[in-house]
Amino acid sequence: MRGMSERQYAAHVGLSRGAIQKAKTAERLVLYPDGSINAAASDARRAETTDPSKTRKPPAPKLKPVPEAAVAAVGDTLREQGLAVPAVGGGTTFLQAKTANEVLKAQERRIRLQKLKGELIERARALALVFRLAREERDAWVTWPARGAALMAAELSASCSEATGQHITVEPAAMQKVLEKHVRAHLDELAEVRPDFR
Repeated sequence: MRGMSERQYAAHVGLSRGAIQKAKTAERLVLYPDGSINAAASDARRAETTDPSKTRKPPAPKLKPVPEAAVAAVGDTLREQGLAVPAVGGGTTFLQAKTANEVLKAQERRIRLQKLKGELIERARALALVFRLAREERDAWVTWPARGAALMAAELSASCSEATGQHITVEPAAMQKVLEKHVRAHLDELAEVRPDFR
């Protein structure tokens, strides 16, 4: 036997044996005298007689494009761990991506464990707590001049009188106004500070 059998030729061209039998009946295949199929000549004849619009093309492999953010995240994760980082525009190898994935899974497990132990709290809760503490601190400073002015005025009057030998009186109301002015200026400076909670 010099040529291929129907089964061999079907495997060769990626068709069913029934399709090869139909092509053989329609004389679209070149046969040797013993009935075996001349593969090269049959391929050429099939190419000439087959309508390209009716041929099934093998499906192209479906590769999803990887977003640049994902590639950058792999590089960042590897860099944080002191591992080899893919070159810019050079692409990421499967091993690098797998390593970054394992590192991220380990970090996630560590964070979950810290949360279960009570070592971590939610960001919204922390921000609310910081805001409440800052507001209480601000309110304490705003009321401080009224509480401390009378005591400071009495102490300043006494110390000025001792130093000069004359009786000098510092008015508590005047002292409170000066203190309030300076405290408010200080609070205005603090209000401009914007912590970065990234």
